[in-house]
Amino acid sequence: MRDVGGTGEPEDGTEECAREWLGGLTVNPSLPNTALARLLTVEELPGSSTWLERRTLDTEATAMVVASPHTGHRTQAAGCPDLDVEVLARLAHDPDPRVRRYYAVLLGDFGRRIPDGVLETLAGDRVAAVRRAVTDYRELPLDVRARLARDENALVRAGALTPELWPLLDPGAREALLADPEPAVREAVDRLLAPDPGPAPAARTAPELRVEDPDPFVRRAAAGDPDVPAAVALRLAEDHDEGVRLALSLREDLTEEQRSAIAYLVPHGYHTPPRWVTERGHEPEVARRAAASGHVLIRRSIAMQERLPADVVELLARDEDFFVKLTLCEHCPDAPHELVVEMYAHWHGLRWSFLRHHPNFARPGLARYADHPNPRLRRAALDDPDAGPGLVLRLADDPAVATWAVRDPRLPADELLRRLTVPGSAFAAAANPALPPAEMHRLLDLAGVAAGDRGARPTP
Repeated sequence: MRDVGGTGEPEDGTEECAREWLGGLTVNPSLPNTALARLLTVEELPGSSTWLERRTLDTEATAMVVASPHTGHRTQAAGCPDLDVEVLARLAHDPDPRVRRYYAVLLGDFGRRIPDGVLETLAGDRVAAVRRAVTDYRELPLDVRARLARDENALVRAGALTPELWPLLDPGAREALLADPEPAVREAVDRLLAPDPGPAPAARTAPELRVEDPDPFVRRAAAGDPDVPAAVALRLAEDHDEGVRLALSLREDLTEEQRSAIAYLVPHGYHTPPRWVTERGHEPEVARRAAASGHVLIRRSIAMQERLPADVVELLARDEDFFVKLTLCEHCPDAPHELVVEMYAHWHGLRWSFLRHHPNFARPGLARYADHPNPRLRRAALDDPDAGPGLVLRLADDPAVATWAVRDPRLPADELLRRLTVPGSAFAAAANPALPPAEMHRLLDLAGVAAGDRGARPTP
């Protein structure tokens, strides 16, 4: 593959395409660390502001990001879930308190291990906002938490207080907190010392009183509570509150005849699955009973289970309700290929594109959709692993799917180079993983990005 620009002199369109090249390179999965180091010298890159969080960064790349001269890059590093924790721990010493605070805020996220000394460093930070952020880390050692309970900043003191810490404080420390001059601290102490109210009044009353309670929320709770006998709960079948009737209709211990006799209304949008489906939907018999229910919300709920018996998957895949089938595709890896493609083609919700990542989506045969009137299905043709360069080249001229076709590594090499010089296609071409590293560096040269890695050199 020849160099873009050949001699290194800018060609026509270079100025127009330069920002597209930079944006495309940020999402190119084949970007080498040498090119990443150069990108990190650019403070504001086009495209997503979270481009680093979407990349897979090895230890060397992590060190480059953590040492970037730009605060935004270092802040993004704290939000990357899979970075080397030892390298990431350098953010606890970052010169910018905004970075240190963001790192402290995310300490408990992603299940990351916290290296030795990090918590103590953040707890001793000179900026109160950083110390306050570290108090939210649930696993903060109690000796560190006790020290923060004596902090000079009131919000830090209030944040450090927990039920586990209070009895371990010495009497003098507790008295000082009880008499703290700052209301925020005294309020935190009051919450700790407030007596346990015990069960809610409704939970202490007899089932008969609960179903007759004037508060509809009490009746809703009773309608769905398995501790309330079905015979008592069924008194609510004609309740004037729609929520009460719906809660009753979702009980596990009703027959389908009893369920269908309730005049419930199916709400629009997301619903909370019944507890019995959530907790025991993985059991084959529970799954079969739920999938065969006449109640559409019960069928939608069981379709949320990740693992289902093959006969249940088959039954749900034939369901008359669109959202039962969609929910199955969104949650179950065994949802049939044809159904996943159908939902991908016709669902207009925010997450429709995620269906392309379903394990049963991409497979031989999708190329048959290359001329389909639905542009989503034409895009799906690119997910056919047997599709050749000719099909990709043809779809690169389809305005509706050109972006994805130009990013396809099967795009012929000469066409890929040409697209780098075409405004509107340059971003996708620069994002193509088949682009050789030498060409990536050529694009950075033409875009005027420094050739060295000044400011992005890993910290020893």
